[in-house]
Amino acid sequence: MSSKYEQRGVSATKSEVHEAIKGLDKGLFPRAFCKVLPDVAGGDADWCNIMHADTAGTKTSLAYLYWKETGDLSVWEGIVQDSLVMNLDDMGCVGAVDNILISSTIGRNRHRIPGEVLATIIQGAQKFADKMAGQGVGLHLTGGETADVGDIVRTIDVGFTTFARLRRDKLVVNDIKPGNVIVGLASYGQSTYETEYNGGMGSNGLTSARHDVFKHEYADKYPESFNPEVPREVIYQGSRSLTEQISIGHGRTMSAGKLVLSPTRTYLPVLKVLLDELQPKIAGLIHCTGGAQTKVVKFIDKVRVVKDNLFATPPLFDLLRQESGTDWRELYQVFNMGHRLEVYLPEAEAATVLGIAARFNIDAQVVGYVEAADSPSVRLHTPGGVEDYEE
Repeated sequence: MSSKYEQRGVSATKSEVHEAIKGLDKGLFPRAFCKVLPDVAGGDADWCNIMHADTAGTKTSLAYLYWKETGDLSVWEGIVQDSLVMNLDDMGCVGAVDNILISSTIGRNRHRIPGEVLATIIQGAQKFADKMAGQGVGLHLTGGETADVGDIVRTIDVGFTTFARLRRDKLVVNDIKPGNVIVGLASYGQSTYETEYNGGMGSNGLTSARHDVFKHEYADKYPESFNPEVPREVIYQGSRSLTEQISIGHGRTMSAGKLVLSPTRTYLPVLKVLLDELQPKIAGLIHCTGGAQTKVVKFIDKVRVVKDNLFATPPLFDLLRQESGTDWRELYQVFNMGHRLEVYLPEAEAATVLGIAARFNIDAQVVGYVEAADSPSVRLHTPGGVEDYEE
């Protein structure tokens, strides 16, 4: 039987997408986390171009529910951050952490998404850019396209395209080797550049989270928030309301809706310092997005990545596990489960990464190591046992 994730029309592995693009040119450095192109923009052999596009995915549908229930427009600023970070942090994993051009593509159903929401989204991009400028990260908004496409979009879709020009000697190309250790940087908590607790959700697995956590009553109240072709038995089958308070530790609580909607944390300020201080020593940078803790398998060859010291399950992911009943194997393939950035490097340099993360109040730890193998694979020591994944 297919997983609930697949029944809902999404895929953790994106196998069909990877099959469709397998014959396409992979750029100058196939193991780089983003496609790296010659310097078409400048024509300089010492430089390269990096371009990326992504959206906030189905997280917009949960933002829609929360906004309709509470009137809280701030969740739309979070959606802007989600979409931007899914681009920016991927680019950061090849070394592009400054002077990035940004263009938006927004498609809305104007019957359901009024001008005040649209304005919040558009202005939210500038607010995020201003915040990053305070961290020494230059983001430049170039405009974009906003279209009313209600006949094909049920609520709203928010996407960005990003571009950077980078010196080739500043590139990070994954060359993950036996003997490297893996430092994981937490996706949850509150960094120095965040204004509230972050549950660590990111922008992957929202289809599962939305329907597994929240009550079925939202299906009848907001039928526009899901695809009617999805089997009814996997639609909003959780027990929680959007405004129900959830413990996040140390006597603090957060509404279930805001906890799941926590904006995708950007690691750009941290990456900027890491690259300044450690770049020659870094063997790989992995942003644990689609595929979550198995993401790295796409960027290795003849090694096994062993993660035997993963973060304890944070409150958000514990909530998801309790509500969904999903087995540990699928959880770690769909959700980051506590850390979303991985730094691969010699063991002697791990302490430097831990120290840099601490400057930003981000928890970090050595989560595993790399060993020789006949083929690329990932081994996870989860609370439910050891799980092996292959490409």
